[in-house]
Amino acid sequence: MIGSWYERRVLPHLIDCACGMKAIDRERARIVPRARGEVLEIGIGTGLNLAHYRAEQITRLCGLDPSLALHDIAADRLQRSGLVLELIPLSAERIPVPDRQFDSVVCTFTLCTIPDPLAALAELRRVLKPGGELLFSEHGLSPDAGVERWQHWLTPVWKPFAGGCHLDRDMPALLADGGFDIVELDQHYVTGPRPMTWISTGVARPRPFAGTVA
Repeated sequence: MIGSWYERRVLPHLIDCACGMKAIDRERARIVPRARGEVLEIGIGTGLNLAHYRAEQITRLCGLDPSLALHDIAADRLQRSGLVLELIPLSAERIPVPDRQFDSVVCTFTLCTIPDPLAALAELRRVLKPGGELLFSEHGLSPDAGVERWQHWLTPVWKPFAGGCHLDRDMPALLADGGFDIVELDQHYVTGPRPMTWISTGVARPRPFAGTVA
C-alpha cells in the first residue's frame, strides 16, 4: 500500500515530471488553446495547461481537482499565466455547478485516473452548454495487440504508484459510452514506452440527455 506521505510529497512531483514531457506538452498545445468562453478544466493538477490558454478567449476559468497537494505546485504557473482561476477541490464524478454552465471542458491526461469515468463524463455532459465542446488529450489502450497485452498486465502494478492511472482504458470508446460524439480525433504514439504513450487528442460534443432539447 502506498502511503499518504508518498501521495502528498512525492507523487505530485512525479506526475508533474511525466505529464510535463515535451511530447505530452505538444499535445496540450494542440488542443488547450481552443478553449473559449466559460471553461472548466478537469484534473487541473499542477497547472501544466495554464500556459496554453488564450486569455482573450476566456471569460471564466474553473479548475477541478481532488488533490490539494497538486494545487500548491500550480500556484506559480497560475501567477505567470495572468489568468484568474476558480479552484474546486473535488473529483469529477460530482461537479457542484448548475446545468449548462460551460462553453468548453478541457480534459488532458485525466480520464485515466478518475475512479468512475462514466459518472464523470455524465457530469461533463450535464455542465456543458448546448454546442459546447469537450477538448481532450488522453493516453490509453493501444490498437497493437502486443502493446495492449503489456498494458493489461502492467496496469494493476502501475496504478498504486501513479495516482490510480489506468494504462488500458479505450478512450474513444469510453467517450462514446459516456454520451459524447467525437467530431475530431487524432491518435498516435509519442516518444516514450509504448504502453504509456498511445495518445488520443480531439474534440467531442455531448449528446442531449433524454427529454431535453439540444
